[in-house]
Amino acid sequence: MAIYTTLAKKDAIKLVDEFALGELVSVTGIKNGSVNTHYLLETKRGRFFAKIDEIKGELEVKQELDLLFYLKKQGFPCLQPIKSKTGRHYVEFNGKILTISRYLEGAELGVESLTATHLTALGNALANLHLIGRGYKKGIDNRFGFNRIVMTYREARRQLPPHLKHIIRVLDDEFSYLENYLDNNLPKGIIHGDLFPDNVKFKGTRLVGVLDFEAACRGKLIYDLATAVNALCFVDGRYRIDRFEALISGYESLRPLSLPEWDSFPNELRFSALRFTVTRIKDFFLRKVDENQRVYKDFKEFYERLLILRREKTGGMEDILLAMATGYDYRKYQKSKPSK
Repeated sequence: MAIYTTLAKKDAIKLVDEFALGELVSVTGIKNGSVNTHYLLETKRGRFFAKIDEIKGELEVKQELDLLFYLKKQGFPCLQPIKSKTGRHYVEFNGKILTISRYLEGAELGVESLTATHLTALGNALANLHLIGRGYKKGIDNRFGFNRIVMTYREARRQLPPHLKHIIRVLDDEFSYLENYLDNNLPKGIIHGDLFPDNVKFKGTRLVGVLDFEAACRGKLIYDLATAVNALCFVDGRYRIDRFEALISGYESLRPLSLPEWDSFPNELRFSALRFTVTRIKDFFLRKVDENQRVYKDFKEFYERLLILRREKTGGMEDILLAMATGYDYRKYQKSKPSK
């Protein structure tokens, strides 16, 4: 969410008429985010969320909408795009695709405010998404897979200033390591890819919505969980084992991890941290924008996580690794009951 494309009041008036939303009261840009432009439209009939896709073309937007319709039909709490008067779920605006959804009431909690109950609910919701996604047979390209991130990094690397040479060395080394040690023979399916605190809403401790399916695609399920760990379990410069256990408990209550997934978990955490380091370098460090357009997201937040995951800095990773080893060994040596 950010503001790259201006939606003037006169344009908003036309939009609310086209989507039959009632008389416009106000239009407000939302700065939090990195890729797309978002506005809050308030009318006499309620509040609505307008999204202008800055990256995706019409075909990719259709794929995202199709996934949202499928998930909603299966009872997953995601936004539902509204139809225009002509029966379309999107319109063209300044050469880009614009969609409107009803605004989802609820609170976006800061990571520090998420309790164990919240984290368990989030783990449960992610597992639910993965299970529901088994029935979705259409493919969605993964724009953030390893090979794509390699290409993004190569392009960004040429523009990085010399004073970041130490960071460049670490990133170079991490790409070399992961190229050899990422396991691609793991369970795959529909993933969210961006389960951060500002992409979920709660009412009290009840999860009422998962937002922003911009990065949703077909990918490794354990990568999706690793991204959630990096986003939700890292507080005050360290990974918190109590938060990790709450998230994993919620996830495994619906979908227990396989042995290969437990084994690959540390490397998927590293790749997730690397992915967000690189994309934030590209989208924020190298793309200077007026601070009135968006909230700046520092790539060093995920670079610091990467150093901890590489065990070059202390930060709670030993506890996480022990928990992973315990989970792995428990399942490895657990004997299945003989069938009667």
